Parts: sequence; structure tokens; C-alpha cells
Amino acid sequence: MSAEGAMTRVLITVMTYPHPSEGHKELVCTAGITDSGEWVRLYPIDYRYRQKEQQFHKYQWVEVFLEPRGHGNDRRKESRRPDLETLRIIGAPIPPQKKTWLKRREIVDRLPRMTIAELEAAYKKDATSLGIVRPERVLDIKIEHADREWKPEWQVLFQQMTLFGPPQKPLRKLPFKWSYVFESGGKEYTRMIEDWELGILFLNEAARLGDEEKAAQSVKNKYLNEICAPERDVQFYMGTVFPYNVWIVLGCFYPVKSLSGPQAEQLTLF
Repeated sequence: MSAEGAMTRVLITVMTYPHPSEGHKELVCTAGITDSGEWVRLYPIDYRYRQKEQQFHKYQWVEVFLEPRGHGNDRRKESRRPDLETLRIIGAPIPPQKKTWLKRREIVDRLPRMTIAELEAAYKKDATSLGIVRPERVLDIKIEHADREWKPEWQVLFQQMTLFGPPQKPLRKLPFKWSYVFESGGKEYTRMIEDWELGILFLNEAARLGDEEKAAQSVKNKYLNEICAPERDVQFYMGTVFPYNVWIVLGCFYPVKSLSGPQAEQLTLF
């Protein structure tokens, strides 16, 4: 533990679908908001291989010792290396509260909303790599076929882990990619979605429906017509993919829009 680092409280808001890692079995891109109101990326975290008492959820506070910026190859502004032996969960996840997400909004609303162009400019200025975009319009979700199997080097890694490592937890490769098509700052963008919840939804729907194509469409319907429904104030948690400056959607923040009068009273009844 470095004397230069510090124990930090973080509200987890972002968890992406796991990816294989040679040094850490697998990695989950994890990010959140500190109790001082700043973005932070916790990297690396082998989430599924953590002890149960360290397996946090979205909108749950954790406390962990973080190395100062600049340790390792990841030079992005918000990236910090966590000492996972110090990680502890603080309390239960913050609930959505009748779809208003008021307690969550008290924390998330302290951060600025930006356009894609502003995020790209911020990355060039000081390596800012996390932010929130409120799209002017969500136009569509694009579905593309992806490789059904992990690339050969990852398959070799899985074999090595099976022979020499701890018990391996199966990690299924998603056979599709989903991307939001939306407007930001008056321009149209297509950005891939890497939300862990999307991956789990697909796997559950594939098992339920017995058809991967139908499951992919079911995911599209959820993310396009429910998360982005007219009554929702949909916003995207955006982040860059290391080591490239490519902005993708890491997750969604989608409380109901602010209501007043009879609408607000009716909402509290359900």
C-alpha cells in the first residue's frame, strides 16, 4: 500500500461486461463517483473472482485504498489502481425510489452533462475519460453480429487457467454488439453499449426464448423502448476504451422526468 494513496469512498455507477485478462483472469471496467463528487475508475478489478463480501452492486457505496494517478500504463485522468484487499462495501445499494431515483440523483446530478464533442475536447485537454451525455434524441439501437468465440489467445489462456489456475468461472462470449444511435450537440453518433446488465439480459433472454436472434431483439426493445421511453430522462454514462480515445456507452441513467402537481402525487402511490 503506497503512502501517497488514500482510502476513498465511491458510489459505483458503471460495471461493464467482463473481458478476459492475462494478468487478472478477467476484468470488469468499474467506475463511480467519489464522496467529493468526482469521477473515478477502479482498474483493475476481477469482480467475479472477488470474495462474496466484496461483490458490490451498482449504486452501492464502497471504500477502497486507491493509488495516486499515474501508476501503470493507464494515464487517463480518472483511472486509479485499487488495493483490492482493502475493499469493503458500505451499506445497501441506493434504491430507485418509485422510479424517481431521487437519492441517486442527489449524487449523480453534481456532475456536468456534456456533448460528445465536449467530451472529445476534454480528453485532448487533460485525458478526461468519463462523463455523462444527455442525448437530444435517441434514434435507434444497431445490432451487429460478433465473433461467437473469444480470440485464440484468450482461449489458450482459459486452457492454462483450467490446468494451473484457480477454479475457472465460465465466461460466455456475446455473439452480438449493440450500439445506441443518438443525437448530441446537433450531430448524430453511433456508440457501442458495454453495460454488464445488457449482457446478462441477453443471456437470460436467450435461455428463456431459445433463440439468440429473438433475444438480441428483446435486448434492443428494453434499451430502446423502456430505458429510453418518453417519460424517462435518459442519460448515458460514457467512457473511453483503453488505450484508444474511443467513447462508448458504459451504462444508462434513466429516472423518470421531473414531475409536479397531480402527476407527482400519482407517482408516489405506485
